[in-house]
Amino acid sequence: MSSLWTPEGEHRVERDDAPPPAAPAESPRAEAEPPGEPGDEEALRAEFAELERQLLEAPVEEVIANHCYGLFQLAALHLGQQPPNLDKARLAIDALGGVVDALGARLGEQSQSFVDGLAQLRLAYVQLHGAAGNGAAGGDGAGAGDGAPPPEG
Repeated sequence: MSSLWTPEGEHRVERDDAPPPAAPAESPRAEAEPPGEPGDEEALRAEFAELERQLLEAPVEEVIANHCYGLFQLAALHLGQQPPNLDKARLAIDALGGVVDALGARLGEQSQSFVDGLAQLRLAYVQLHGAAGNGAAGGDGAGAGDGAPPPEG
């Protein structure tokens, strides 16, 4: 007779002579190279090198535009919360504004869309911030009239 220790205490376990259960099948990669083996590191390096190559081939304007879309979505998400998360929305709006205002037409075809979208976000922020001053909404638990200025721009 054996015992098994668990957080609830020690439990006696009777041994039977049955064979142990078969191990679950693993992926071919897991069988070929256990985690942490040199082959894993080489595969990761090759994967990162391929990603870098793809990034270098992509037009810089498109890469930056993708980041701008992400900032726009982040700001919109925080503005859309109930209650709106004004501090976090403001940070995302200001970050988007910094990129859009600094780069302007250098962002390519999408530059006007970013300018328009940024204006819409700023307007929504100001409206929600004004409503927060009247006690209708708040941001980050700061309460009504948190004194935060509108996003720059």
